[in-house]
Amino acid sequence: MIEKSNLKTADGSPFDPARYEVVLRPLSDEEGGGWLATIPALPGCTGDGETEMEAIEDVRLAALEWAHAATVDGDPIPAPPRTSPMAAE
Repeated sequence: MIEKSNLKTADGSPFDPARYEVVLRPLSDEEGGGWLATIPALPGCTGDGETEMEAIEDVRLAALEWAHAATVDGDPIPAPPRTSPMAAE
């Protein structure tokens, strides 16, 4: 598992997936049902789950992988927007 404490955003603050806005949408039966979660500030970062909470947990884990991959590639991790609301817990 990737340690978030080792990851820093572009502004130097510690990376914490919980600080990023999560957008949820229900998946249709054709898409497999459940929920899709995305983090708009981290392009391509998605997760899914049978429930809204499972999708949020999944996208936060995906955010750690996303941030680690960005760091390995030498890309900055965007800082969360200052006006970003906390995701539903």
